[in-house]
This record gives sequence, structure tokens and C-alpha cells, in this order.
Amino acid sequence: MAWALKLPLTDEVIESGLAQDFDASLSGIGQELGAGAYSMSDVLALPIFKQEESNLPPDTENKILPFQYVLCAATSPAVKLHDETLTYLNQGQSYEIRMLDNRKIGELPEITGKMVKSIIRVVFHDRRLQYTEHQQLEGWRWNRPGDRILDLDIPMSIGIIDPRANPTQLNTVEFLWDPSKRTSVFIQVHCISTEFTMRKHGGEKGVPFRIQIDTFKENESGEYTEHLHSASCQVKVFKPKGADRKQKTDREKMEKRAPQEKEKYQPSYETTILTECSPWPEVTYVNNSPSPGFNSTHNNFPVAEGNGSPTHQPEPVVQVADNLLPTATPQDAQQWLHRNRFSPFCRLFTNFSGADLLKLTREDVIQICGPADGIRLFNALKGRVVRPRLTIYVCQESQQSREQQQKHENGDAATNTFFIYHAIYLEELTAAELTEKIAQLFNISSRQINQIFKQGPTGIHVIVSDEMIQNFQDEVCFVLDTMKDDTNDGYHIILK
Repeated sequence: MAWALKLPLTDEVIESGLAQDFDASLSGIGQELGAGAYSMSDVLALPIFKQEESNLPPDTENKILPFQYVLCAATSPAVKLHDETLTYLNQGQSYEIRMLDNRKIGELPEITGKMVKSIIRVVFHDRRLQYTEHQQLEGWRWNRPGDRILDLDIPMSIGIIDPRANPTQLNTVEFLWDPSKRTSVFIQVHCISTEFTMRKHGGEKGVPFRIQIDTFKENESGEYTEHLHSASCQVKVFKPKGADRKQKTDREKMEKRAPQEKEKYQPSYETTILTECSPWPEVTYVNNSPSPGFNSTHNNFPVAEGNGSPTHQPEPVVQVADNLLPTATPQDAQQWLHRNRFSPFCRLFTNFSGADLLKLTREDVIQICGPADGIRLFNALKGRVVRPRLTIYVCQESQQSREQQQKHENGDAATNTFFIYHAIYLEELTAAELTEKIAQLFNISSRQINQIFKQGPTGIHVIVSDEMIQNFQDEVCFVLDTMKDDTNDGYHIILK
């Protein structure tokens, strides 16, 4: 502060002094920031610059990707440079995704002339919601019974084969396609972003979703399990026409900004290119109705001549619930927490054995983990299973007929006959779900079942519709009979 006591100086003297001080302050910078002290690669290696690369598989920066997926929807102009694009979609509207073959000549020759399988998912973008994805989807299913989060618009789609939507996986669809042919799939997203916000008082921002596509090729067993490529993009879903209004609002806001500010934002592109990402991990929670796999050869539906029934097939493998046992060691308990998506709480329960965790009360778990994850962990510890909406029991008619005939031949007509029934659990209460469950029960393709009838009064055959299934009594019993369709190779199922 000594210079403040000097007499006033002329402007020229002040400027020359400042210039000298400034030159002196710059001296030595080149020596301090020499190549031996700092390098740009070291700076770019910091975690803050690695966030965007963390989702990509290694060694893919310069690699030409085998496939490219293009969502035909405009990106938002209100996204800053170097940030991921954001696309607005209307609820229930069909949007085209172009499946493009980007291979060079001679690349991946093993899939030339063959089909590949692609799985499309709508998943959460926020990590917080990813941890509780299963519970979020189950809550959505409860509030919107019979609806799906993601659907295929099959009449609009081009080049897709054997499209499937598992009734128990509301946010997933899959199909086969030939990379050498033009392929476009149209999807519809039926959930909106504000349905998953924490507080709903009106005017809140909706959570972003991700549309992810994973593509697989056949392995030696004819199953589509070998991963080829994955890509995804960020979207927000609005009520009908809401995406158009949001896009217009963003465009008007950008037009009002100064030219220098506009340079900090991306332009709006007419289409959205999905960027490469890691494949979606396998589902870790127990699913009572696994998605049917794709095979190059389908199982036959053996039926006797005339009115018969499917030949008995081995029971489908039932997945065993991953229950934590009291004898589990702390290491086993840690693995169980990881498998059931409780990884954020592993450090809290580092020294807990299975017995220690099982002794926790509901209030203890909620206090430790919070309400949402606490209830989920408590239910997982107690092995609670959600009760299906409808349970029906079915038995093959040919089995009944054989046992009755054997009893009659042995003169045991008065003896009680013992029949074996199979349980079918329904969640969607639709004819399509019942068809799929019957096909899974007898280990056949659902495409071989043309129609399901229920035998009514005087022996008439009534078509089983969604409304009829919704009026079935719980734990009702049916005898299954089959009738060959004269018009094709399919069969009709008759519930008696």
C-alpha cells in the first residue's frame, strides 16, 4: 500500500509502470509450464474429464462401429456444447428408429446373410432411479394396469422379424432383423417423465430417460447371446403435443440470446444419433416369467389326430428366489447385497452376517437406508413375493381320459381319480399373456396357438378375450383340449 502515499502521477507514467509490472509477472511462465512440468494429457486424465468416456467400452474412440441407430426426432437446441443431446418425445406417438449397417467390406463375415437380434429398452438416465428401477416399474404397473411403457408399432415397422414384448418386462421389446436389408422400427413410449418425479405439485421437471439398443448375434447353440453393439440417447417424454411445445419454447429462448451466448449451445439436429455405450446388464431380480429365447429352430407342437392335447413336456425350469440365509457369512451377505442391487449400502453392512441382517426390524432398515430402499431391502430379506393378480389351474384332457380309461379297465370306477394340474399366473389379464403362458407351460411357440376358446353352454366355443379373462374367478380350474386349425398348421386351445 506504499504507492498510495505517493503524489499523483501522469497517465503516461502510470501506464508505463503497469506495463513493466505486467511484463515482469509474465516472465518465467514458459519455464514453469514447460513440457516436463505439465502436459495436457495429464489434465484430461482428471476424473471430471473422464465422465463422458466412462460409459464407453475401451478402445472404441477410433473404431468404426458396425451398426448405427438413428432416432427420427429433433434434438433440443437448449443443450450446451460437449453435453449429451436431449430429445423430446410425445407420449404414445410412433417414432422411427433406422437400423443401419455400418460395416466395412469383410467386417463381421459371420453375420453376413444371417439375422441379428436387437433389444430396445427405455431406462432411467439418473443413477438414483437406476438403483430402484424394478420398484419404480412395479409402481407404474400398479397405477397403469394393462399398459406398457414401451411398444412396437408393428404395422409401421419395416424389416423386423418375430417381434416380441414380454408381459413382465414393460420397458423392453425385441426383434430379429437382417443387417443387409432396409430396417426401420417404430416405437411408442407410453410413460411420461413427470410420472417418476419425487414431488408432484405441478410444474415440476420430468426425469430424463434413455433409449438403449443392444444387438446380439447367434452363438454355436443358435441362441442370440453374443454381444455386437450397444448405443443409447437421452430423451424426455411429454404428454401428447407437449414435446412440440417444449421444442418451440427452447427455440424461442435461444433466439433471444446474444450471439456470444448462442455459440455455447448446440444447434438443433433433425434426427438423433444414438451414441455407443456399454451393454445393458442382465436383470438381477427374480423374474417369474422369463422372456422366451430366440432359437433358429422352434419346438414342435405334437398333437394327436383329431381332438387331442399336447404331448406332455418336461416341466419348465423355475428360478429359485435368491433368499439370504441365516448361515451366510459377511462375505456372502456382501455378495447378496450386490446381486440384489443394494451396492450403495454394502459399506454400512460390511461386518453383518446373514443372521445379523435378518434380525433387523422394518424400522431399523428404514432408518438406515431411507424409506424407499429400506422397504425394498426389508422385503428382500423376508423373501416376500408379489401375489399374482390371477391364478388358474389347467390339466390336459388326454391325461384325464387315459387315467379314467385305466381305472375303468381295472374295475376301479368308484375309486377317486387323481389328476395333475399346472398353475398359470397372470399379471396383465390379457389373452396374449394367457397364450404365452400356455405356450411356455408346454414348451412350444406361442405362434402355433391361433386362438383360445372357452367351452360354454351346450358345448359352444366362446372366444377368450381380455374382458373374459378379467372376469375369471381366482384359482379357477380348466381342462385343456386342442383342435387343429384346418386353414394352417396352427391349433386352437379349448378351455373346458
